[in-house]
Amino acid sequence: MSHLGRSVMGKVLLLLSLLLSLLLVTACSTSDVSLYAKNTPKFELQSFFSGSLTAHGILKNRSGEVIRYFNATLEGSWDDGVGTLAEVFVFDDGEVQKRTWTMTPNEQGNYTATANDVIGSGEVKIAGNALFMNYVLQVPYDGDLIEVNVDDRMYMVKEGVVINESVMRKFGVEVGYLSIVIEQADRQL
Repeated sequence: MSHLGRSVMGKVLLLLSLLLSLLLVTACSTSDVSLYAKNTPKFELQSFFSGSLTAHGILKNRSGEVIRYFNATLEGSWDDGVGTLAEVFVFDDGEVQKRTWTMTPNEQGNYTATANDVIGSGEVKIAGNALFMNYVLQVPYDGDLIEVNVDDRMYMVKEGVVINESVMRKFGVEVGYLSIVIEQADRQL
């Protein structure tokens, strides 16, 4: 084999090795909600998302820089096992965003969640103190709406207090991160 052929072959092998390593790291970094099944306090969806709640959070860009922060009020109610969660977000620049979730029990024993700015639906999975949900969200960007995939992970850290971490992806690339503390109004710190 010529020097040029070995050089090209070496680059191909290096690229394949890097891709395989990336796939292994990605596969190992994905956790399943069932890992938290024994954790307490137990995340009871209907109990936590009932009544008045407040939320405080930050939004980071893909570089990890905080680009916005917000405060929100949430109001949850349940009727025959179906939940409604009305959210009002007020951002640091004065922008107000509203989202209303509907959470419906499904055959798998979880919930299906829909909202006014969500494409399709997300499946809510709960185990122990954790709640995971993936969905596609329409986000205002540069005077338009774009769709991003959201990986939501919530952890109840004490009764009435949940920490929510979200990763937003576009075309499989991480483009933003959201961190939120959600508190039931009657149990605030």
